[in-house]
Amino acid sequence: MAWGDPLRSLHADHLVVHVYRHRADMGEAAACCAAECLRAAVARGGGARAVFASAPSQVEFLHALAAAPAVDWSRITAFHLDEYLGVPSRAPQAFGQFLRKHLFDQVRPSNAWFLDGTPGDVSAEMERYAQLLREAPLDLACVGIGENGHLAFNEPGDTDFDDAALLRVVTLDERSRLQQVRDACFAALADVPVRAITLTVPAITAAGAVVCVVPGPTKREALRRAIRGPVAPECPASVLRRHADAVVFADLEAAALL
Repeated sequence: MAWGDPLRSLHADHLVVHVYRHRADMGEAAACCAAECLRAAVARGGGARAVFASAPSQVEFLHALAAAPAVDWSRITAFHLDEYLGVPSRAPQAFGQFLRKHLFDQVRPSNAWFLDGTPGDVSAEMERYAQLLREAPLDLACVGIGENGHLAFNEPGDTDFDDAALLRVVTLDERSRLQQVRDACFAALADVPVRAITLTVPAITAAGAVVCVVPGPTKREALRRAIRGPVAPECPASVLRRHADAVVFADLEAAALL
């Protein structure tokens, strides 16, 4: 099924890719898809559980989702994919704070569970969050693709598609850190944290549905590798091609190499 009016659509294994002329169209279409997933989960089981990415690439999508009609957010439990270590939870660079600003403060989900980037015990913090995730399956994962092909902060060459854990501590690839500078999240590379907590690939792909939003020219090569290259940890986002219900929403600039 296509949402909105894509310029073209294609398949890569199980993965569906829709390409839109403008970022706004892409975001609106992705929001329609995500809203349908949430409404269906609420109708089916009385509630929904969803995890969200935090990045400037997601802004159009998040704003459109906040405005989507007939989504009963009082029945939705929300999580986020990753968090820097060493960044206070209310700092503007914190991923949880990003989601508060662009989605949660507008829609007021029943519960919004945040990773603590400054825990006294990192292992205990991951176990706390893992316990929350284990309470019930995720209905929806809303993700992006990094400029280096990362999925959440599962980095190229440092990702296990069969990881038994739900969360892990990662050392950020320099390309991921440079992306944060280019996105104006930090003033300089030296300001970007080196470590983060991330949901693992199996934790993300266990969601019933995946909506992946990929705009902009800086994502061209990563999207090409994810769609046209091998499914391998060298491009973590390529794992989405194995998911039975995953859809990529890209704008024309991001999809130029497809």
